[in-house]
Amino acid sequence: MRIVALRALGLGDLLTAVPALRALQAAHPGATVTLATPEVLHPLVRLAGCTPVAATPLGPLPEGAGGADLLVNLHGRGPQSHRVALAARPRRLVAFEHPAVSESAGMPRWRADEHEVARWCRLLDESGIPADPARLALPVPALSPRLRIADGATVVHPGAASGARRWPPARFAQVARGEVAAGRSVVVTGGSGERDLAVHVARGAGLGPEAVLGGRTTLLELAAVIAHAGRVVSGDTGVAHLATAFGRPSVVLFGPTSPATWGPPPGRRDHRVLWSGRTGDPHGGRPHAGLLAIEPDAVLAELATLA
Repeated sequence: MRIVALRALGLGDLLTAVPALRALQAAHPGATVTLATPEVLHPLVRLAGCTPVAATPLGPLPEGAGGADLLVNLHGRGPQSHRVALAARPRRLVAFEHPAVSESAGMPRWRADEHEVARWCRLLDESGIPADPARLALPVPALSPRLRIADGATVVHPGAASGARRWPPARFAQVARGEVAAGRSVVVTGGSGERDLAVHVARGAGLGPEAVLGGRTTLLELAAVIAHAGRVVSGDTGVAHLATAFGRPSVVLFGPTSPATWGPPPGRRDHRVLWSGRTGDPHGGRPHAGLLAIEPDAVLAELATLA
């Protein structure tokens, strides 16, 4: 049996879909579960036990994803993603109902303000495929020798996809200084385009260049750094979801988006959330006022309570 899932989005989007992918694997033992997603995420798709195929947001699915026995649209509510999925000629489509796509009539209904993990598990549950939202864990990747400095360290990750979700670098630096003062080693991570940001934070914290990992890791190496960290501090971004996937204690700073929809699973005391209760545009260019309401002392206080 050939199963294809569509989730051509970012890192956090991929990680919140892991329980749904696990459900597809469990429901069809021995079947190949192919995930259509951006190529940069493929190492983590393999870590999740799926076969990746390159896809772009709302672009046509590649030939390798065509004619599947089952295609699950984990991308969105439609109609655009539904049409992309249907164009791949699956024998069966699982998706949310959308009035503009007649083929989706009678399928589960979309709910606003539903947690992203629960949403995709419910889609499968209501389509006859049991799914457990708690199955977020990924296997721990090995930490390469050149990244041993991160083993047991506090990881400070100042970057985020949009300005609205980026806490000021000076505040991250203050948190890093506090962790050093508490006797913990600290490294600063970031994506390929966040090297300068990581250097800025590290310098502000009085850290040496060896502590700057931003721009020096592949995605799989970054995942390994998070998996071997002592604790993680980040905004509402993919690294926060990596901390959840690897069970590493974390403090996550939320601004324009409610943690009720994108935060760590409720009830896990090793993942702490700071949020002022205000919402706004998550794609804005400047730090959201609610994010700016969070002070470094509040972050350090939460870190002090983590094991």
